[in-house]
Amino acid sequence: MSPPVRATIGDRAAAPSALPPPTAGGLTWRPWTRADVPALAELLRAVQEADGRDWFTSAAGLEEVFDAPVFDAAADTLVGLDADGTMLAHTWVERYPTDGVSLLRASVFGGVHPSRRGEGIGTELLAWGTGRARQALAASGTDARLAGLPGRIAAHLEDSDPAERRGLLRAGGLEPIRYYANLRRDLSAPVPAIGLEPPLRLVPWSDALDDATRLARNDAFRDHWGSQPRTPESWRAFRSHFAPQWSFLVVDESVEYEGSEREQPGDATVAPGTPYVVGLHQAERYEHVWETQGYTSGHTGLLGVRRAYRGRRIAAALLTHAMNVYAADGMQYAELGVDTDNPTGAPALYARLGYAKRTGSTMYAIEI
Repeated sequence: MSPPVRATIGDRAAAPSALPPPTAGGLTWRPWTRADVPALAELLRAVQEADGRDWFTSAAGLEEVFDAPVFDAAADTLVGLDADGTMLAHTWVERYPTDGVSLLRASVFGGVHPSRRGEGIGTELLAWGTGRARQALAASGTDARLAGLPGRIAAHLEDSDPAERRGLLRAGGLEPIRYYANLRRDLSAPVPAIGLEPPLRLVPWSDALDDATRLARNDAFRDHWGSQPRTPESWRAFRSHFAPQWSFLVVDESVEYEGSEREQPGDATVAPGTPYVVGLHQAERYEHVWETQGYTSGHTGLLGVRRAYRGRRIAAALLTHAMNVYAADGMQYAELGVDTDNPTGAPALYARLGYAKRTGSTMYAIEI
C-alpha cells in the first residue's frame, strides 16, 4: 500500500484570503515606513518597559528590519495610530529565506502601548499576524520543492512578560514548545586558561573568512532544533550590534579549501586556499541598555563548532578568550542565550565556566 500523500503547505496553512486591519480601539492602521523608526523605537520601549524588561529594541535594530533579505513592509507590518498620529500598537511578521531549508518559518512580533491595553487590540493584532504568517507559508508552497515541508508560526515571550500574554497566545492557537535561558557571568571572577593544540589556531574575526565562517555556522547548527541554514544574505543581515573586536574564529591550519566548494545547493563558493574555519564566536555590544540593566556586558550572539571538531575544547577556548577580551575592555559581565535542550551539552559547559541564569523565555508556536 502506498503511503498517504502529505497535503501541501498551501492546503495545511489555511491562509485567509483577506486580512482586514483590527477594529478594536478605534485606531487607524497602516504599514510601517522607514521614517517611522524613531517613533516605533519609542513605542517598543514603552511596551517592553511595561512588560517588566530592562532591555529594549534599539532604533538601529528596527532600521535593519527594512533591509532584511525577506521583507515587505506593505504586507508584513501594521502600526496603529490615534487621532493625533501617536503610535500606540504595532505588529511585524518576520519571514525567512527558503534556500536549503527543511522547515518553513514565520515569526510574529507585536505590542500595545500600556495606556491602551485591555481594549482587545492585542487579540486582533495577534489574529492579523498569524493570518499574515499563514499567507506567507502558503505562498511558499507555490515552489514544488517546498510544498511538502512542515511549517511553523512562532512567537516568543520573556519570563517577565505579563501572565495574561500566555493566555492570549494560547487563545490564538499557539502552544509553548521550547524554552530558553539567558545566562550571565561575572567577569571579576578568574577566567580559566583554555588553549588549543595545533593545528588548531584562534584568530580574529575576518571579513575575508566571512563566507567560510557562515559555512562553519551552518554545519555547527545542523543538528540544533529548529535551526535552518543561513544564506549569504541572511548571514550578513541584522548586524547593527555586531562587535568584531570581540569576535573570534578557530581555523584548522592543516586543512584549506582546495577549490571553489559548496557545502549545500545555493551556497556561494569559497575560494581555493581559504583557511578552514571550524569554530566561531560572534559577539554583540548592546550599549544602549547598559544604563537600564545597571551593568556593562559583552554578549555572545553565536558560538558554534563544526560537528567533526567537537570534543576538542574549541568552544571553551573561544568563550574564555572572549571573556578575557570583554574584561580587558572594562565589561562587568559576559552574557549569552541558550536553548535549554541544546544537544551539544552547551548548558553544562556554560555552568562549568561560571554562567548562571538571569532570565528566560519561551517559544510558542503553531505547527503546520
